[in-house]
Amino acid sequence: AGEQALLKCSFRSSSPITDSLVVYWTYRPLAGGQMETVFHYQSIPYPTTVGKFKDRISWVGNVATGDASIALRSPEMSDNGTFFCSVKNPPDV
Repeated sequence: AGEQALLKCSFRSSSPITDSLVVYWTYRPLAGGQMETVFHYQSIPYPTTVGKFKDRISWVGNVATGDASIALRSPEMSDNGTFFCSVKNPPDV
């Protein structure tokens, strides 16, 4: 808690990296419940503008090198849960 948390995600694709590549980060609270999208990347980063992670997630990845990582600023114990990274690079998923 308190320090920036790096959420790492790496990927490989059999297709060339293009502007069609999309990265989605979703989160499910430890107690379960609804999954929520907390970050989206397609050519440029789109951090969430609502919810508990508003203004706290930043893009630190580089899709050219297969890195889709994000950083969470000022994590709290209430942020505990499962973060999912999904990368789609059409036609490769």
